[in-house]
Amino acid sequence: MSVEYKPKLGRIPIRDLTPQQPENRWPSKAFAGEVVTFGASAFREGHDLLGVHLIITDPAGAWTTHRMHPGDPGTDRWHADVQLHTEGTWTWRVRAFADDWATWLHNAAIKIPARIDVDVMVLTGAELLARAGTRKVVQDAVAAFADPTLAAENKLAIALDPKLTLAIDAKPLASLTTESESLTIRVERTRAGVGNWYEFFPRSEGAKRAKDGTWTSGTFRTAAKRIPAVAAMGFDVLYLPPIHPIGEAFRKGPNNSLDTKPGDPGSPWAIGGAAGGHDAVHPDLGDLKDFSYFVGVATKNNMEVALDLALQASPDHPWVTEHPEWFTTLPDGSIAYAENPPKKYQDIYPINFDNDPVGIREEVLRIIRHWIALGVRIFRVDNPHTKPLQFWEIVLHEINTEFPDVIFLAEAFTRPAMMQALAQVGFQQSYSYFTWRNTKEELAEFFESISHETSGWFRPNLFVNTPDILTEYLQFGGPAAYKIRATLAATAAPLWGVYAGYELFEDVARPGSEENIDNEKYEYKQRDWAGAEKAGTSLAPYLQRLNLIRAAHPALRQLRNLDVHWSKDESILVYTKYLAAEHNDGIVDAVIVVANVDPHSVRETTVHLDLSRIGLPLDARFTVTDLITGATFEWGADNYVRLDAFGEPCHILHVHAPLTSPEPTKKGR
Repeated sequence: MSVEYKPKLGRIPIRDLTPQQPENRWPSKAFAGEVVTFGASAFREGHDLLGVHLIITDPAGAWTTHRMHPGDPGTDRWHADVQLHTEGTWTWRVRAFADDWATWLHNAAIKIPARIDVDVMVLTGAELLARAGTRKVVQDAVAAFADPTLAAENKLAIALDPKLTLAIDAKPLASLTTESESLTIRVERTRAGVGNWYEFFPRSEGAKRAKDGTWTSGTFRTAAKRIPAVAAMGFDVLYLPPIHPIGEAFRKGPNNSLDTKPGDPGSPWAIGGAAGGHDAVHPDLGDLKDFSYFVGVATKNNMEVALDLALQASPDHPWVTEHPEWFTTLPDGSIAYAENPPKKYQDIYPINFDNDPVGIREEVLRIIRHWIALGVRIFRVDNPHTKPLQFWEIVLHEINTEFPDVIFLAEAFTRPAMMQALAQVGFQQSYSYFTWRNTKEELAEFFESISHETSGWFRPNLFVNTPDILTEYLQFGGPAAYKIRATLAATAAPLWGVYAGYELFEDVARPGSEENIDNEKYEYKQRDWAGAEKAGTSLAPYLQRLNLIRAAHPALRQLRNLDVHWSKDESILVYTKYLAAEHNDGIVDAVIVVANVDPHSVRETTVHLDLSRIGLPLDARFTVTDLITGATFEWGADNYVRLDAFGEPCHILHVHAPLTSPEPTKKGR
């Protein structure tokens, strides 16, 4: 006797549901207020028409149904855009069915005018209408179809009445109904997906240099004086490099040298000394009360403080004596220090997570909870890709189960598999390859990828620079390069970041590296913020303008809505961000970004827009305003632009025309 085979497909195949993570091991992700495109492939044999619905259930158990719309012809893809507002775990599934009325209507519209099977078509239509309910418009159609004196053509006209179509669409005439498996999507707080980050070293803010060359460190209280100016630029997350005691052993000197002199502060990432480890603050900065004061000032300025979580130790860290088993001991009895050849970090011992995984994990959880208790809800994690992925899966699950509002940013410039996997197991945000994507082609590919291919789990935080990264583009591009990179970062993704000094165009690298010379990682740095702004040589007003634009245009605070368009010039990049009225209190928001990514030239060309992507007819004419300069233009599908790298290298254009057309057609995503 043969064993009955259980098919893996329903009567109507429903496949390739999105968003979901590869292998569907963990939920896909969204943030509160994010518009998520749900998609599926649904098809059947023959030519009969389908209807497809999305059924989504919120964390409280309330469910809603959304009609899904077909994508490009021939792709069998169906889509529905839904804005998710409530934090928590949502579930969703797709229902497909044979749309009996739509199929009949399609066939009747062909056969009746051609006088093919007219009587059968009318009888079939009458039978379907009898299933369509008791609404007046339906009953009127039933009566008309039963009238023997009414011509078939007139009955077809009644069947094509939009009012009847709407009535039947509300409760489709369905058969062969099939449902997909259920998937989950975790909706996190908005800050997990939207934020303007600014990084500074608190020890430099308020640091003073005496005539003999010695320094007095800045403190949490002197650094707090800088917070209002950072907030005034529109930044809402203030990220601090490690604030813990710094080891003395093998302390690094200026420019990562091995030669130090008394007073050299060392690298904050060489964590741990006589004053404590990861749960302590450097005595030069103050104490925990001073830290709480700093956090309070940030809160009053509508900013959150993000702390660095760097799981490593200086040779002077208490862990080295209390838990020597947490490190790797070499055959000569010494402890292995950190290396990333050719780089060497003699002042840092990496942790061996395989020696005591439970003990190390419990200590890290204790440290994170310690800072959470002091008001920290965001952690930037240093080099997470050098720690086991399983470790992060457990730690992030435990913390986010206990504290769902806590956010972790993965600082992992590494291979794609690891970078993506860190996001998949729970990191809410990630550094990305943006820093090294500079040409039009590179940027277009990168933006399409982060918006559509990986947006279900990977949220890039587009930092324009870091203490470790000063690219050749910035080193040799002049002020134009700084404007271009900031504009791209601030408009292409809802998360972006700046490291202090960017607004002063600090562009001199240490020879042979991508790091700033006289790097702040190893020494104090005084900056004349007020003097630069008074002299008109600061980029701060431009950064402020970008953040004001982001605040005013919710389309820029979405990740999945970017579409790249076309230009005839190899250096003119064009993309749009669009938010439908139904997701923005009845107001459409459409922004067009045109950027000259060559910081050394003036470029002029024609840009070509697919206007359906911003809700407009393909032949529409409309008004745009440049949100940087205030200039107004009349635009259409094809437009001349001239962008001067030495003046304003980018347009950020707000579309003013009333956008009344339907939701843009989804293109096979």
